[in-house]
Amino acid sequence: MSYPETEDGPEGPYDSAPAAEEDLWFLPAPPDPDAAGLAPLPRADRRALLPLEEWRAAQAAQAAELARAALAFGALEQAAAEDAGLIRRLALTEASEISWQAGLRAPPERLALYGAGRLLGLGDAARDMARAHWARRRLEGGADPVTDPAGFLGRRGRTGDRRPTGWEGAPHGGEFAALAEEWQARIAAAEALHPFVRAALAEALWRALELSAGEAAGVEARVASARIAAVAGRGRLGFVPVAMGGRSVSGGGAEARLAGWLHAAEQGALRGLLIARRLSDWQARAAEALSGLSGRTPPALITVLRRHPLVPAALAVSETGASAAAVQRNLALLEARGLIRERSGQSRFRFWEAAL
Repeated sequence: MSYPETEDGPEGPYDSAPAAEEDLWFLPAPPDPDAAGLAPLPRADRRALLPLEEWRAAQAAQAAELARAALAFGALEQAAAEDAGLIRRLALTEASEISWQAGLRAPPERLALYGAGRLLGLGDAARDMARAHWARRRLEGGADPVTDPAGFLGRRGRTGDRRPTGWEGAPHGGEFAALAEEWQARIAAAEALHPFVRAALAEALWRALELSAGEAAGVEARVASARIAAVAGRGRLGFVPVAMGGRSVSGGGAEARLAGWLHAAEQGALRGLLIARRLSDWQARAAEALSGLSGRTPPALITVLRRHPLVPAALAVSETGASAAAVQRNLALLEARGLIRERSGQSRFRFWEAAL
């Protein structure tokens, strides 16, 4: 179609002179009167999904795999005891992996900057960061997903809750309350199962009951599962890093789902242990290399570099409280002594990591 010519070129659909109605191609078609009497399609009976008996049988059949996963997580919890820096690093890494597996882009270094208020974005980038930041905060604490699903998701109430921008399509109000109650009842019925098995069941039920919509389903279901599984431990680490072990099975019966979840949990815990051991060795090496230095900036940078997988200068300034010049000077010193590596290869907007 074409628009009438003006001094500034052809008119557009939002110009003052209205176009003929038949030319308004961008408007939706009028409603079909024949469709007005159509009733909504019946919903599937979700109560028959994922029967508890299958999960009991799967737990018995995979006792050895369950023991290995629990042992690996116990060792990781012991390594993370009273180590806030390691816990933050694991939470950032896990949140980034969860987001990536859900189709979002939230690298750990950008997620750290976002959490420190040093990174803003627009459109999809801002949405991805907000969702990953939510995952990181919920992995580290917040309301319990089983006893308070609405608080876990940040909802304001059962009937008047507010849906965060970018999460449209998720159930809310009375619909969410009904689904959450059914989910809680099914989890309560599985109380006799091991926490890892109950966590795998909880994730599968979350998706089956559609407590979340779209990309949010992968993020919220996995965070809830990671938190529920951590009940098996006794330390400060309040989540099992399942996403760090790779994608787990999201389809099939209880046996396949549980096998995939346990494998991912074991591999994620082993990956976390490797990170913890390398960080411990690196910190000892750093203490020796910096033993003759005075000032508070070098040890403060070591703490920041333990906490985050990648550290831009802006984040180092924010977390150490030192000036930008002091941070740049000490980063160059750490790099010269072989303690850190610069990853961007650029002269601006550079990122450093511990040379583990």
